[in-house]
Amino acid sequence: MLEQGTISIHTENIFPIIKKSLYSDHQIFLRELVSNAVDAIQKLKMVSRAGDYAGDIGEPEIEIVIDKNNKTLSISDNGIGMTAEEVKKYINQVAFSSAEEFIHKYQGKSDQPIIGHFGLGFYSSFMVAQKVEIDTLSYQEGAQAVHWSCDGSPEFTLDESSRTTRGTTITLTLQPEEEEYLESARIKSLVKTYCDFMPVPIKLEGEVLNKQKAPWRESPSNLSKEDYLEFYRYLYPFQEEPLLWVHLNTDYPFIINGILYFPKMRPDVDVTKGQIKLFCNQVFVSDNCEEIIPQFLMPMRGVIDSTDIPLNVSRSALQGDRTVRKIGDYIAKKVGDRLKELYRDNREQYISAWKDLGTFVKFGVLNDEKFKKQVEDIIVFRTTATAKVAEKAAATPAVEVQSSEGDVWQDVTPTSPSVENSATSIPYTTLKEYLERNKERHENKVFYCTDETSQATYVELHKNQGLEVLFMDSFIDTHFINFLEREYKDVKFTRVDSDLDNTLLDKDKAGEIVDPTTNKTKSEVIKELFEKALNKPKVNIRTEALKSDNPHGTPPAMVLLPEILRRLREMNAMMQQQTTEFPEDHILLVNTAHPLIQNLANLSQGSIIQGDGVSPSAQLVNMICQHVYDLALMSQKGFDGEGMKSFVERSNEVLTKLTEKVS
Repeated sequence: MLEQGTISIHTENIFPIIKKSLYSDHQIFLRELVSNAVDAIQKLKMVSRAGDYAGDIGEPEIEIVIDKNNKTLSISDNGIGMTAEEVKKYINQVAFSSAEEFIHKYQGKSDQPIIGHFGLGFYSSFMVAQKVEIDTLSYQEGAQAVHWSCDGSPEFTLDESSRTTRGTTITLTLQPEEEEYLESARIKSLVKTYCDFMPVPIKLEGEVLNKQKAPWRESPSNLSKEDYLEFYRYLYPFQEEPLLWVHLNTDYPFIINGILYFPKMRPDVDVTKGQIKLFCNQVFVSDNCEEIIPQFLMPMRGVIDSTDIPLNVSRSALQGDRTVRKIGDYIAKKVGDRLKELYRDNREQYISAWKDLGTFVKFGVLNDEKFKKQVEDIIVFRTTATAKVAEKAAATPAVEVQSSEGDVWQDVTPTSPSVENSATSIPYTTLKEYLERNKERHENKVFYCTDETSQATYVELHKNQGLEVLFMDSFIDTHFINFLEREYKDVKFTRVDSDLDNTLLDKDKAGEIVDPTTNKTKSEVIKELFEKALNKPKVNIRTEALKSDNPHGTPPAMVLLPEILRRLREMNAMMQQQTTEFPEDHILLVNTAHPLIQNLANLSQGSIIQGDGVSPSAQLVNMICQHVYDLALMSQKGFDGEGMKSFVERSNEVLTKLTEKVS
């Protein structure tokens, strides 16, 4: 026996701490031991290149051996090995890391990174083993192989070994409750999770378990589109193809490599939970990158690999410091640069991806001033504008290009078969382009829609009069409109159902001619009809003639919600975490130009509804007024059970009375 002694530690209970608390996951031990083996191989390459070793380094490999009979698991490498003095220095002194000392000695001699610089990685083996043995032979000429053994107490033995090949073997005699690591399937799974991209073949029973090549460490010029897609499919099987990707590669002022993907957004995706994998020198560390990735980029997927991200002793958590913040800023900038590049070079792809990208970009603009400045000119909105409208405009928007067929919207209309309704897609535009295009008709005024279905009537009304409407219908747009108003202080944003622009009204048909028999205008008569029929003092009845070449194509009535009041209600509901209730105070705009309303006014003339009479004609007028109101209301809110019951009953009654009159 060469020596017997005590491991140098600073507290008597260090081993219980290591066994129970060093790592949150016991399975991490395999990652640590394999990482050490990779380090040993990289160190041998470094001393060989430095001229300190003239022998043949051979083909590097790591071999894992399972012995179920003896309950042992061993990890062997053909790396640099250790002398007895090195074992005493690097193993017996807990928390002393050999990697940093080695890097300092051979700095500049190799581009191969050394993984370990935590010191306690080897001791993670005691979380699963009741006994740990080391057999090692140094690369140094004339070195004596040594055997180290420890049963998990501060006592160790160091003796000569019969080993004849250069390298190190770590043998773990597993604890009874940890014998799951004697199963091949379990080891294969752990290698795939933690060691898949380590640059050395890892073998079990002669089978190489890991891929070894890390695409993110490659130069982007060496990777094809299919290489990026294949890597994404490998990381996230059974998912839709990503929209685009960003390759990170810098070594100043910090080292970071990675590939980040924009995924197709699905309804079940939790946008607050990151899915980016964190690596350190190709060693998997964590699925949790919240401290590195800016929050608005959390739904991105892919890999980040950096030695400059500070990890705790277990490599499983990040510490928020200045370097991490700088890395986050760098990632956001690279994402912004990639989006601008795509907008400039392949606008069609950019537009087709905007449905998914828009949420990322808008959230980033709201939360990151630097990112906002990068992308503010490439934020686009779906619009009702047509080529005809664009031709009338003084300037052609930057998002439009003239194709050989003469369609000025060609470049912004998705044509991929995968894009929903690609053949009839509505063009996209930036806000600046919208304002420039419409400055002659309504300077510094933006008409927008938040629900294409419920607000379809209002949108159509604007379109028919040549007014362009922007669709701001994502869940984030309620907040984004407020942001835009702060950025464009002179611009007024008006939802299509908040009020009607004078362009939409026909003042010549407003019904202002006074009837000498009643001394009232037709508009006043209609207003009184609705006020009496509805009996809702909080509903403000307005009578206007909507401009149209086809009055039948316009609605007989519309419910309007004033912009400021509606926003206040939405804000209060959000602050109180409640749903926005439909306000009792609202405007019912009755279209006096619609044939139905004109017929209703004619039906009400004479003695039919004068006084307190309840003639059949008066009843019919009353029901039709309520029915028209209900139809207008349906575009703004759904009925509850009682409201729907009343609507159906009244509809049936109106139809019955109308058929009686016809017969």
